[in-house]
Amino acid sequence: VQLVESGGGLVQPGGSLTLSCAASGFTFSSYGMSWHRQAPGKERELVAYISTTGGRTNYADSVKGRFAISRDNAKNMVYLQLNSLKPEDTAVYYCRRNGDRAYWGQGTQVTVSS
Repeated sequence: VQLVESGGGLVQPGGSLTLSCAASGFTFSSYGMSWHRQAPGKERELVAYISTTGGRTNYADSVKGRFAISRDNAKNMVYLQLNSLKPEDTAVYYCRRNGDRAYWGQGTQVTVSS
């Protein structure tokens, strides 16, 4: 199982980013996927979840209405669109495979600063 995140970077407050997670080594369409983040000195937290078909999504209250999770089962990809970014969104963002055993990617840094 391999999960590789990309798309992080430095963005000004109010800006947008799209994070991508490329999955391999398992039947992607059989697993729910999620994005998590960890800010310095804080615990890792769930940001968004998407079901196997994409028909169900859940978001942390802190990102509802600003972030959007999606997936492309044909490409084995899961995405996180980040809009209206705030300094408090600064964190390392991780992709996670859910299910019987969790797998994590290496993370991608998102820094929101002017």
